[in-house]
Amino acid sequence: MTPYYSDDSVTIYHGDALCWVGGFERDPLGDAADVMVTDPPYGINYKSGHAGHLPRSITNDQNTHVRDAVLDDWGGRPALVFGTWKAARPRHARMVLIWDTKGALGMGDLSLPWKPAHQEIYVIGRGFSGPRTSDVLCFAPVQAKAENGRVHPHEKPVDLLSELISKCPPGSIIDPFMGSGSTLVAAKLHGRKAIGIEIDERYCEIAARRMGQEVLDFGGAA
Repeated sequence: MTPYYSDDSVTIYHGDALCWVGGFERDPLGDAADVMVTDPPYGINYKSGHAGHLPRSITNDQNTHVRDAVLDDWGGRPALVFGTWKAARPRHARMVLIWDTKGALGMGDLSLPWKPAHQEIYVIGRGFSGPRTSDVLCFAPVQAKAENGRVHPHEKPVDLLSELISKCPPGSIIDPFMGSGSTLVAAKLHGRKAIGIEIDERYCEIAARRMGQEVLDFGGAA
């Protein structure tokens, strides 16, 4: 597969992550992928109410088939994977981290007197290190509306991803469901090599544009 974009730190591929099943141990450039950090489609078929030009959902979100195929191929190697209690957890998960979105995550079930304000992050594999902090990570989400700068319906803040990557085992990062490239931005901020794969070319274009700029802050898009 020909890279969509490549620089000294980051390589982006436009394609289906399922095409990589059986071959994650090496990308075509010969660089080993050591750690996976990703926000996959996890089967809730979420339809956002985002205003503006953003799509309401993402490809392959009807079930967990694509997520599970990729993670089964990855096996028990180190990974941090976003998810929700509404879908089955990955079978290799050793721990669940909670992303506390500071009260901002949508309306949820309006028949209940509580609104959703968290997401799950599954810890897979070994080798994570760093200060032993809480399993609840408090980070505000990216602004919900496209006119406020959001570029992906499942956008994750780069500061959250940077915190996660800071405790990952050494080596290069792979995100097989790259979206618009926040994982790659966070990896680059930590001086890590990173590989991104994305099925939707519009997000490859956004990610490539971001990688082509110098990464100087923690602004973000998933």
